[in-house]
Amino acid sequence: MSTLHATSPFANLTPELTSKLPNVGTTIFTVMSALATEKNAVNLGQGFPDFDCDPQLVNAVTDAMKRGLNQYPPMTGVPALREAVAAKIAALYGHAYDAGTEITITAGATQAIITIVLAIVHPGDEVIVLEPCYDSYVPNIELAGGTVVRIPLTPGTFRPDFEKIAAALTPRTRAIIVNSPHNPSATVWSEADMLRLQALLAPTDVLLISDEVYEHMVFDADKGRVHQSAARFPGLAARSFIVSSFGKTYHVTGWKVGYVAAPAALTAEFRKVHQFNVFTVNTPVQHGLAAYMADDRPYRDLPAFYSAKRDLFRSGLAASTRFKLLPSEGSYFQCVDISDVSDLGEAEFCQWLTTEIGVAAIPLSAFYGNGFDQRVVRFCFAKKDETLHLALERLARL
Repeated sequence: MSTLHATSPFANLTPELTSKLPNVGTTIFTVMSALATEKNAVNLGQGFPDFDCDPQLVNAVTDAMKRGLNQYPPMTGVPALREAVAAKIAALYGHAYDAGTEITITAGATQAIITIVLAIVHPGDEVIVLEPCYDSYVPNIELAGGTVVRIPLTPGTFRPDFEKIAAALTPRTRAIIVNSPHNPSATVWSEADMLRLQALLAPTDVLLISDEVYEHMVFDADKGRVHQSAARFPGLAARSFIVSSFGKTYHVTGWKVGYVAAPAALTAEFRKVHQFNVFTVNTPVQHGLAAYMADDRPYRDLPAFYSAKRDLFRSGLAASTRFKLLPSEGSYFQCVDISDVSDLGEAEFCQWLTTEIGVAAIPLSAFYGNGFDQRVVRFCFAKKDETLHLALERLARL
């Protein structure tokens, strides 16, 4: 065994690295969660539940472990889970995916999205992102050597501006990323929106990355609002990678398991990358999820579960604060306009709110490449009712 001595020409070598992501630092979610912990604040910033999942789901995973299902599963995912996903999509959205060739289990939605981007984007390709957007999209495109084309959602309403999207389409456009229900704004694309997108993309070869991780959190069904998956629309489904998350649906974000549904030809390219950046996903968790999905009530009951939390939080904010509440149509987020509460910018306000009031939020400017500040911040209401009541008590001091 050799030892590197101080006299070696390599002893003090400090390699010079040119960053592939020079504009990326610590995410706002990490920063605000750390500050919330430091200040003992109620963390309504980062989007994760503070309550437990269904014990039956834990039992299903434990049972799989005890049955010895602890070695590598197939690269594409446990067949029973892929079949359960395909059955769910067919039942909810009317599109039949082949479980063997068109469904892949992933290590969460974030891994799914970067794998899609690496599989389809070549240097110089353009990818349209609609801002504000989840913070992984842009770095993923940059890592693939693509060019990010930023199109703003309409300020105030966060509805898609199809004229701007149409103007951004060029022969170099490889893909567009759409997220509904939307993080951070909590807006939901309508059937008319999806039909407009389908018509817009029809004469092109542009692929669609449809981020649908909050698919089971769409509220106000009595008003006709439902999740409009890209799978519902044949012209979109034929060009789409659809991404979803078991972590969001079943309150187990730390398990990091999701899936991608896509036509066989697209799935084949996706799997070429998937097998080398993660290969496969936790075996007993996959088996546990497959068994748990035999009952569809947990995801069918989810809109009522979260709409109750939304209504509790919104009513409390309306009664005791001067925040202007933006609509919350889906996801588990509530955005508010802070104009009547503070003269601070979004980021400064969130720092102050966490430190002085004891409630953490996320500035919407963090979801824009240029840091666009429209005096709006985001709260997460995926919390125990007592957590929300504590946050509301503190926010009433504003």
